[in-house]
Amino acid sequence: MPTLNAEAILENCLAAIARQNYPREQIEIILADAHSTDRTRDIAKKFGATVLDDHGKNMEEGKRLALQHATGEYVVFVDADNELTHADYFALAVDALARNPQALGLEAYYLTSPKMSSFCAYLTALLHISDPVCWLMSSNPKLVARDGEVERWTLPENTFSYPLGANGFVFRRADLQAVQANEKFQDTHVALFLMKNGQREWLRLRGHGVHHYYIQTLWKFVQKRRRATVHFLRVQEEMPVNWMKEKPPVPLWLAAFYCVTFFGPLWHALRGVYRDGDFRWLWHLLASPASVLGNAWGVWTYKRRGQDKSLIAELQVKQSLKGK
Repeated sequence: MPTLNAEAILENCLAAIARQNYPREQIEIILADAHSTDRTRDIAKKFGATVLDDHGKNMEEGKRLALQHATGEYVVFVDADNELTHADYFALAVDALARNPQALGLEAYYLTSPKMSSFCAYLTALLHISDPVCWLMSSNPKLVARDGEVERWTLPENTFSYPLGANGFVFRRADLQAVQANEKFQDTHVALFLMKNGQREWLRLRGHGVHHYYIQTLWKFVQKRRRATVHFLRVQEEMPVNWMKEKPPVPLWLAAFYCVTFFGPLWHALRGVYRDGDFRWLWHLLASPASVLGNAWGVWTYKRRGQDKSLIAELQVKQSLKGK
């Protein structure tokens, strides 16, 4: 888990890990902390976490650092804004992966919570990918089979355009080592490499996953997309691997154009309301142009200050739970 000044949400995350019915002596919690100045480290130590000093310039370096210290057979990547939804998540995930050696890992569903705003629920539970531009460029996964709570998923042939590998994702450490994740970790890159190596399936647990408290308000979403864009461009400097270039359903320029047309977002919003009976889809009308604004702001920021090592920390957007 990478952290930076996460005291507002970290205890919620770690408490959900503490509630897991998996044997406690077989769980290690490793935080790569980018020199937080709040109570992040104190909270982490309260839950018995190992805290590492992260001197890197982006979150992926923190995950890479933590991964280098992991000793377990399975690795769960959890962000501070995640809350595991069920106490049996670890146990079911490990069992499912043990019974499905062909799967590259296990992906979490993003489920709603009373602790999130309606906007946050739209971004995470309805879109799943937390950004309308990325949502448009993602191929729709196909359900291969279902065995009780365990679902097997894959992508359509000839595409790898799906951002797989973050927020509660469970990998086998052996698979991570096979693609040298210890040296070149980036969450969506790892899954992409594994799929290209032939492991095109991954698992989900029906009704299980994380509550992803990505952001609670529209303006903070714009700020978060700015930071995410700067982060993405920095990662591209180190390793120019990009799932959005792996034959997406629509190209980037068209996805951005769609988001500012009003009519495209309106059609999807109304379709979502009709299909799901969920009026939170109406946030799609505002989130779509807001995504383009945040991403464009991020590109402009990167061009002006991309080499500033403290930039990612400076652009940190304070996350919270609803009402806090």
